Amino acid sequence: MIKLLVVDHHPIIRKGLELLFIASPNIKVVGALDNGEAIFDFLNKNKVDIIIAEIDLPKLNGLTALRRLKKEHAEVKVIMFSAQPEEVYAINAIKAGASGYLSKTANIVTINEAILKVHNGGIYLSNDLAQRLAVGRRVSRTGNFYKKLSTREIEVLKLISSGRKNKEIAIELDINEKTVSTYKARLMKKLNVSNIVDLINRAKLLEL
Repeated sequence: MIKLLVVDHHPIIRKGLELLFIASPNIKVVGALDNGEAIFDFLNKNKVDIIIAEIDLPKLNGLTALRRLKKEHAEVKVIMFSAQPEEVYAINAIKAGASGYLSKTANIVTINEAILKVHNGGIYLSNDLAQRLAVGRRVSRTGNFYKKLSTREIEVLKLISSGRKNKEIAIELDINEKTVSTYKARLMKKLNVSNIVDLINRAKLLEL
């Protein structure tokens, strides 16, 4: 039996996934959490095989939690389950240590298949993204911009666009404020803007 932990700040998503697997013969939801920090307390007390988690989480965002999981609980596999654009986040999530990326538009069969594939040691990406990567095409007009950015830079850009201050970003990502400033400078250079307002507008334009 695969022990699954659900982490999402939307109650209806957590309950939906619990109900989805309630009659499953091979997958059991052993917990449902609403923030990233709670993952680690849960893992210290419970056995979990796979975590299915949103990227946008309170207290500790999904990608930051993912990096920490790879250090502290390397045996636990993680599938990112998000409404964020697949072409922006999927590959960066895999690079950060995720074993799969699921869009919240995925159907029941796809979710089940992804969990089983990851449990068996595979990496799950949608057929559409896998095919496009295989032939080297960009999945969207915005892909060329994001190709330039590292996973951490995308995280910083997203937090900047949500109005977070340097100190808040530093705390959430567990880095110092000078490093945040360095990332801001890199982002402005890579995205060809000269100030924070334009940087935020670029992030919004690209639907970050």
